[in-house]
Amino acid sequence: MNTNSNLYTIIYSAIIVTLVAAILAFASQSLKPLQDANEKAETVSQMLTAAHFAEKEELNALGNDAILTKYKENITAAFTINAKGEKVRDLNKGTESLEAIELINNLKPQNDKLKKNDLKTLELPVYVFNQNGKKITVVPVYGAGLWGPVWGYLAFNDDMKTIHGAYFDHASETPGLGAKIKDEPAFRALFDGKTVKFENAAANEDVFHILKAGVARDEACSIDAITGASMTCKGLNGAINNWLKAYIPYFTAAHVESNETTEE
Repeated sequence: MNTNSNLYTIIYSAIIVTLVAAILAFASQSLKPLQDANEKAETVSQMLTAAHFAEKEELNALGNDAILTKYKENITAAFTINAKGEKVRDLNKGTESLEAIELINNLKPQNDKLKKNDLKTLELPVYVFNQNGKKITVVPVYGAGLWGPVWGYLAFNDDMKTIHGAYFDHASETPGLGAKIKDEPAFRALFDGKTVKFENAAANEDVFHILKAGVARDEACSIDAITGASMTCKGLNGAINNWLKAYIPYFTAAHVESNETTEE
């Protein structure tokens, strides 16, 4: 075949493209188990940080298996709920193996359903931990920041309205400003001990507030926004309120159940 012909060039290019595609597909498939393990450990470490089992840096230093083991040792229940607060299905807690641990990592589909008020197939995760005999419930939040998605986890005490702890992350917020929702432990610490006013939802008001310093507020259910990161904080505020309002039916039922158990 004439190596200078157009036909040769087309065939040669097609072979190269096919080979490269095959190599990339093989590499992607081979690395998928490792990628899945890293993603799972990252999600768990965020939840454990929110629940104050350890700081994120300490957990990262332990390695994936140790992080997942800590989750397995402390998780008492993991399941999803629907818009009515009813349990849909249990998530595997890793009883058989660490690889079997089941999480809801991709929050975007559920966030899209919340935005569209498409509640028929809504499925929200709930994670319940035992922390030295204390029940800690962890739920996720997800929304849009200034440049991309923001998300995180809020941990609640047994009364289902007092925040035990929080952890947040982002895709591409501005370093030194919006990125502080992840990088500044002091910002996350502002959530500790605050309460969520779920009763505000009936009046279509926010149940929690991230506000600029100096703005009038109910101190019990609000914190200061990060200076210079108003759009990121606004997005995070929206994420928290959109998701927590969706959890109200479950939180209400869980609180009643907790009171009944206490009385018994």
